[in-house]
Amino acid sequence: MSDLDSQPPRLLADAMLGALARWLRALDVDVLYDPELDDPELVERAVAEGRTILTRDRRLTERRLARNHLLIRSDDVAEQLRQVLTELGLRPDPDRLLGRCLRCNLPLEPLDAEAARARVPPWVARTQETFRACPECGRVYWRGTHVQRMLSRLREMGV
Repeated sequence: MSDLDSQPPRLLADAMLGALARWLRALDVDVLYDPELDDPELVERAVAEGRTILTRDRRLTERRLARNHLLIRSDDVAEQLRQVLTELGLRPDPDRLLGRCLRCNLPLEPLDAEAARARVPPWVARTQETFRACPECGRVYWRGTHVQRMLSRLREMGV
């Protein structure tokens, strides 16, 4: 069994798995998600970038166009998340929660508190000291009460 520090997986989620992609990103897993990609584009990108395809499309896996794929069996995001973590042998690290942008999938970069203060709500600016931002979209992240809610939700999901 591996954890997210040793050879982290590179994944590509199909159009039916947006919620799963977001939860995996929240766990600092590299997951591309572009609902506009059709099957040939999805396979081409996965092969070119060495990514494992996550899909609910049984026909895509039966055609064996991509060597590395994981057929997601459930419609329930909690079951999907448990399946991916189990089958890929991943153990989430709570300290790495929100290490990636939930929109862009890029690793977050440290952001100076002064620079962040102009970009966050006043209450957050007064109560938080550590910020990170996405280098692509500029979205700012901090470890507020939402992080505890996410951890609680992950526990409820059995993760």
